[in-house]
Amino acid sequence: MYFLKVIRFDKVSKIFQTDIVLKDINWEIKKGEKIGLIGSNGSGKTTQLKILMGELEPTTGSIVKEGEIKISYLKQEFDVNLNRSVKKELESAFSEIQLVSKKLIEIENKLKIFANSENTNQLNSLIRDLDVNQRKFESLGGYKIQSQIEKILPKLGFSSADAEDLVRKFSGGWQMKIALGKIMLQEPDLLLLDEPTNHLDLDTIRWLEDYLSSVKTSVILISHDRYFIDKVCNKIVSIEDGRSNSYKGNYSFYLEKKLLDQESQNKAYQIQQKQIESQLKYIERFRASATRSSQAKSKEKQLNKVERIINPIKKNKSPVFVFPPCPRSGQTVLKIKNLSHSFENKIIFFESNLKILAGEKIALLGPNGSGKSTLFNLIINNLEPEIGEITLGKFNVITKYYQQNQAEALDNNEKVIDLIFKNEPNWTQQKVRTYLGGFGFYKDSVFKIIRQLSGGEKARLALALIVMKPSNFLLLDEPTNHLDLPSKENLEVALKKYSGTVFFISHDRYFISKVANRIIEIEDYNLASYNGNYQYYLKKKLKHKNNFDK
Repeated sequence: MYFLKVIRFDKVSKIFQTDIVLKDINWEIKKGEKIGLIGSNGSGKTTQLKILMGELEPTTGSIVKEGEIKISYLKQEFDVNLNRSVKKELESAFSEIQLVSKKLIEIENKLKIFANSENTNQLNSLIRDLDVNQRKFESLGGYKIQSQIEKILPKLGFSSADAEDLVRKFSGGWQMKIALGKIMLQEPDLLLLDEPTNHLDLDTIRWLEDYLSSVKTSVILISHDRYFIDKVCNKIVSIEDGRSNSYKGNYSFYLEKKLLDQESQNKAYQIQQKQIESQLKYIERFRASATRSSQAKSKEKQLNKVERIINPIKKNKSPVFVFPPCPRSGQTVLKIKNLSHSFENKIIFFESNLKILAGEKIALLGPNGSGKSTLFNLIINNLEPEIGEITLGKFNVITKYYQQNQAEALDNNEKVIDLIFKNEPNWTQQKVRTYLGGFGFYKDSVFKIIRQLSGGEKARLALALIVMKPSNFLLLDEPTNHLDLPSKENLEVALKKYSGTVFFISHDRYFISKVANRIIEIEDYNLASYNGNYQYYLKKKLKHKNNFDK
């Protein structure tokens, strides 16, 4: 059952009361394609998924569908019943079959009552109903449900014993697998995924990559995880300024091709600007000439009809994070000695040791619940270690801590510009506006009320508040959450230029690979150190796995 031929956005626009989100969207989804839909926050990516699902109507244009198409949508807030067993929750994917099954049970119970009845008409009617519903049950695939569930359980990573456990027993990542399993059991032709990797640990993200790469279902996904897009997608659709551009290849190919396109567009723009400048000089010179005024007017008309090439540099303006210069610290920034700590009777660290030196950019890895955020809270004295010592360097270590929910702590009733003034009352308005411009707040956007901001805007503002005062030791807990791709890329550049020390938690492997020059992993209650970048860490892990398998 795989009917998808083509779905096509044909000159689609979408205008809301206050904004034009989509202007001219033209792209298509073919059988078997895995498409990454990318663009800055607010560019209309989720709007396009809602249009595909029929939840929104395009203002102009249409969705062209060739063939019978079944679309399923796994939203960011996936829906599972925590009080069902895994098996029962997966069975709920077959809602129509379950209704017929319930009807069959009702008929069978009535047949038991009328089995010895002399009312043959009633009995015959029930037998006919039973036959009709049994045929319907069979045609819907009712007899295959259990085998389908047994087949998908190991693909999702569940054992037969796990299938009897309640959904609430499992973490968010496993619950996402159950929600995805329900959708895949429905055998959609097209699967829509909106930020599926949010709040998943690396192991679950890797599992999802492999799973999506292996299924034949066409996929459209929105994600800020560039490694994930690179692994899964074979086509990229980029949304900029309300328009779409398609690239046949993965994310790495898209970046290379886009760079070449921008260089080509920039050359064409520069040539056109020179031609326009030359024409304008001619028009101005001979506009009032008795012999050449008609030629000048003719050239002016022709010039007004010319389609202007967009300046690619101006078009791609995005936040450029600017961190203030950081004071110099001593060579040793942090020392952890014989740390043992537990949380809710669960051991997290046992006799762990760590030393961080000035200038290092360190990524802290580990599955959800392994104690990453706990370690940061221990370092900044929000928690007291049960056993062991955690000490900052003795000379001039100035720490700043960006929490995972930092953006949620902002005062929703404040204006953006006022928050900066509160922290730096002696700054001039020009200095405040220049600083905010470095974090993507331009012109009147500095006067926005916090509650009016998007998730990405709040994350940028929270980061601006953290780094506005000089520091030399940054602790960052998931700093890229809610940031769009351009903002992530610019944060990478800013952190690489930052001369202080950075210790950060992230599930974004692309971000880790760009920033980190050392990896610390929480494993077996210890802090294992890999003195190299993310690629070095992966090689070491693979070598260890191969040796273990032998």
